[in-house]
Amino acid sequence: MEFGRNEITISVYAPVLVGNDGRPLAIVHGMERAFPGLRLGWTTSEKEDLIPLSHRDEWVASNRSDGGFPFLCNDDDDHLVTISGWENPNGLAADGASHFEVHAQLPLDAAGISAAADVLASIGEDARAYWGHATPFNATVEISRQTVDPVRKPGVPPRGLPALKLPDYIRSPEIPRRLGWLNYWSAAAARAIGFPDPARDAELLSRAWRTAGGWIVRLTDAPLDLDNLAHLDVLKQAYERFPGIGGRSTP
Repeated sequence: MEFGRNEITISVYAPVLVGNDGRPLAIVHGMERAFPGLRLGWTTSEKEDLIPLSHRDEWVASNRSDGGFPFLCNDDDDHLVTISGWENPNGLAADGASHFEVHAQLPLDAAGISAAADVLASIGEDARAYWGHATPFNATVEISRQTVDPVRKPGVPPRGLPALKLPDYIRSPEIPRRLGWLNYWSAAAARAIGFPDPARDAELLSRAWRTAGGWIVRLTDAPLDLDNLAHLDVLKQAYERFPGIGGRSTP
């Protein structure tokens, strides 16, 4: 397992693209607006050579590789920003329906940390997503290990975190499969997990805000670090507050 990578990973899950769907280009434009100075004007070859895209918008709009859009990045290896999207034939929930997912990477530096919430909100809204999250890489790895199954994915979740279930046991795609540092919950996702409850969510609401189609909910002010016991406690408390996340129980 690789530790110490200096990035924020963003993952967003949405309904599949249909027909002449304009979401890929909207996502790219929105991400550039959300991250000051960003230009996603390059892709890479199979040998990972950087290729400038002189007609980037037309290329994105016409390219539906893997049911999404191909890899894009900026031209700055020291502060790398990337994004790509594809259709995943595996379901987010028991219905087994395919979904569209978008994955992005921001540097875990002052600029990336400052922009992360706006970037997540932009991608979530423009993808018309069910839910998504932005989380430092090391925490993402550990949170992914929460999903276990006696037969298909045996194991014990790290750090005393609760065990999350495979999609087969989640009743709808709107229910998030996991938490992250910054969480995008569509209005439907928020309803599905019972957020917000003013009496129970005062602390979370102090670090949350509405978007046009849902919510951004920040668990900790600084990027989530599971070596920080206070951060770990906040994550555990959020799972306790929302037992529906990860298919553990019905809210």
